[in-house]
Amino acid sequence: MAAKPGLILAALMSSVMVPIVTFVVTVLDLGWRAGVLGKRVKARLLARPTAAITAFLILPPARRLPERIVALIDGRY
Repeated sequence: MAAKPGLILAALMSSVMVPIVTFVVTVLDLGWRAGVLGKRVKARLLARPTAAITAFLILPPARRLPERIVALIDGRY
């Protein structure tokens, strides 16, 4: 996968995953109380770039791995 589509995919995936995960983790950690939404925004500001960089690094090998696993199962490797 070329760098530009990989970067776009990583940005799209992290933009969907980060709000959901930060909300769940913040509420589980702090409980539903006053100020939890402000803490979630702070967590999201830290998590978004972290998730995007991680996705950009992990997606290329993660795309190849299922093909190798299937090849091993089918005896083609």
